[in-house]
Formats: sequence, C-alpha cells, structure tokens
Amino acid sequence: MIIAVMSDSHDNIWNLRKALSIIKEKRAGMIIHCGDFVAPFMLEELNEADIPVHGVFGNNDGDQYLLTKFSLTTFTNIKLHGLIGNVNINGFNVGFAHQDIAGYGLAATNKYKIVCYGHSHEHLIKNIGKTILLNPGEIMGKDGYPGFCFVDTDTSEIQRVELS
Repeated sequence: MIIAVMSDSHDNIWNLRKALSIIKEKRAGMIIHCGDFVAPFMLEELNEADIPVHGVFGNNDGDQYLLTKFSLTTFTNIKLHGLIGNVNINGFNVGFAHQDIAGYGLAATNKYKIVCYGHSHEHLIKNIGKTILLNPGEIMGKDGYPGFCFVDTDTSEIQRVELS
C-alpha cells in the first residue's frame, strides 16, 4: 500500500489541497498526519479525500476538544490518536507523533518499521536500528519548500513530494 505522510499544515488550506490532489492521483490508501492541523476546517479538507486519515495532535492544535468531536461525529475518514498513534498495515507497523523526542523514542523501541514525526518542519530520513525515522517536512511552507512523503509499505521506499 502507498501511504501519504504529512505534518504541520498550520491552516494552509491551499497547500493541503495541492497535496490531496497529488495523493488522489497516486491512489494512496491512507494518510498519516503528524499534527498541527490547527483548525477543524483542515480536518474537513482531509476528510474529503475519502481515504482513511490517521493523525495526532501537535503543539499548535489549540482546540483539541473540537478537533476530536468533529473526528468522532462529522468526519467519517478521520481518526485522531491523541499524542502518539500507531497503525499496522499488513504487518508494516507505523508509529507517529508530533514532537521529535517522541518520534526518536518510538523508533528506539524497534517495534515499528517506520516512525513518523513533524514539529521541526524539516524533512529527515534516518535509520535507528531496524526502524526508519521520517519527518516529511511541512505542508505549510513557512521554513522551506512545502511538501510531504509517500511511503510504499511493500518496499519501504520513501518519496518526497514538494509542492510548488
């Protein structure tokens, strides 16, 4: 399965829409969002992609109550995991968080094939033991080129996609 991994959208609805268009073209089977959606209208955009979205809260997700309420009642494709999440895709175990310290901690357990995190807005791929640590960069575009990553769960190949 191809999964899309993104983080730090910070209400940049225009870049999120660009990313979702690419994700739909690629026919990704899942989106993992590593936090900092910021406003609930970003969840609405993600929900409209019509594929499962798994996310965690970031440090700028101020109204976690409202984000959670909408994910449980209105948006059928969104599952928010709290501060740390994990999904198992046919034996490909993915852990995800927002903060780098949590990402590094999850990777150190060697329980995951890949661990994804955000927060720094900087793209990174690093091996920690048998785990791939991935920061997809930012959707927002504040600190550099906005973008996200595709991960192939069959081959573990990672592809960075920059948004223009």
